[in-house]
Amino acid sequence: MSDRDYYDVLGVGRNASDDEIKGAFRKLARQYHPDVNKESDAEEKFKEINEAYGVLSDADKRARYDRFGKEGLGNMNGGFHDYTVDFADIFDELFGGFGFSTGRRSRRTPRRGRDLQMQVTLTFEEAVFGVEKEIEFEREETCSRCNGSGAEPGTTPTRCSTCGGQGEVRQLRQTILGQMVQTATCPTCNGRGEVLSSPCKICRGSGLERKRITKKVQIPAGVDGGTQIRLAGEGGPGVYGGPNGSLFLVLNVQPHKFFKRRENDILLNLDINIAQATLGAEVQVPTLDGEDKLKIPAGTQPGKIFHIKGKGVPYLRRNGRGDQLVIVNIEVPTKLTKEQRELFEKLASTMGTTVKPQEKGFLDWLNEALGG
Repeated sequence: MSDRDYYDVLGVGRNASDDEIKGAFRKLARQYHPDVNKESDAEEKFKEINEAYGVLSDADKRARYDRFGKEGLGNMNGGFHDYTVDFADIFDELFGGFGFSTGRRSRRTPRRGRDLQMQVTLTFEEAVFGVEKEIEFEREETCSRCNGSGAEPGTTPTRCSTCGGQGEVRQLRQTILGQMVQTATCPTCNGRGEVLSSPCKICRGSGLERKRITKKVQIPAGVDGGTQIRLAGEGGPGVYGGPNGSLFLVLNVQPHKFFKRRENDILLNLDINIAQATLGAEVQVPTLDGEDKLKIPAGTQPGKIFHIKGKGVPYLRRNGRGDQLVIVNIEVPTKLTKEQRELFEKLASTMGTTVKPQEKGFLDWLNEALGG
């Protein structure tokens, strides 16, 4: 990957619109395409421009890049999306309207398959502890009837007589960049270079058939919503012997009834009664590993946070787990028995009626305790 900031590569600001990014890319790609620019570093610059555009033109990738930088483009295993440059395809996109051609490769050059993406939903516990998940998705695979030839078994494709098997027809044209070769997809074979006298009955000549795939995937412990897992080779099939694309799993995590997650810590709000807070108590606290004992000291105030070590979320790239943070709330009774009311009245008579204003409220103390 390029070491430079992608916005600097394209020469746009971080608030640039999609149209501004696209316009900057087209301008620079025309300037540095190796078939137009003969400088020694033109090809490397063109690769860098294409890589930057591949990220900033995709809303999801751009959002991750803006937030986390280039590290945010990797999946949890440290892999990165393959931004392999196919110069001819890019050049066709930029200059196709003028009919320019690179003349650099045959249309039958091996090319990488298309990347696929799917959403996978996990429970809160599955995200914390990891799980083996069975997923189902659809992708194109080599046709089982014709083995990818597109021709009905027993027949053979023949070379297109119009383009001579090149898949395109060409003619010279004078342009602002000099004399260029005008190209167009062959109207006879639609770019295949071959003509099918008897197309395959299953794939109808495409060489591909759509299949439903079932696969078991190991989701590691500690993932969070938005995490992406890359399954190399599980995407669309490569073209003319090229490698398959990748399948990207985007994880969604369902909320828990009691627990909330803050990075690798788990937060739990716990109600205790006024007597437990005043006199102290030992209570049972729910954790994702089962109940655990927690000692409440006498005189505990509202918003007090207790740490239960090692009961949080496992770290993805190192051993250990975060903590569970128990935030205490003192529950004031709304209904009292006659005996309870008498006891509270006796207690109240011994404590006076003086009130004191506080410089900080409960939320201020809570934010400070949580590092907010």
